[in-house]
Amino acid sequence: MITSPYEKYRQSSVQTSTPEQLLIMLYDGAIRFIRAGIDGMNHQDLEKINLNLGKAQTIVSELMSTLDSSIEVSKGLSALYEYVNHLLSQSNVKKVPEPAVEALGYLTELRETWAEAIKVAGNQERVHG
Repeated sequence: MITSPYEKYRQSSVQTSTPEQLLIMLYDGAIRFIRAGIDGMNHQDLEKINLNLGKAQTIVSELMSTLDSSIEVSKGLSALYEYVNHLLSQSNVKKVPEPAVEALGYLTELRETWAEAIKVAGNQERVHG
């Protein structure tokens, strides 16, 4: 049962978002959790590291599961997501930030690329639609 106003707002925003907005929200969540995991490493907070890097891995796995394997670019994205999950796992197991920082870079770049592609597609929709 959702009780807090924030949780109600969050659930409502997810339910009313477009697939494109949901994709960006997933990237934002993964990026936020990786940063929190890295912060946990900086403070030797093992619970914070494990919890947040685990949440990031769950999101990356979700991104992998939504790929359409009939589209060529999906194969490359799948391999990249798999590698990102490997990096997050290594960072979590070894409690070192470098693999998580590398994963953060990939996800940040992908998020920016998708955001730009969505913007361009939206502009073309307005011109041609």
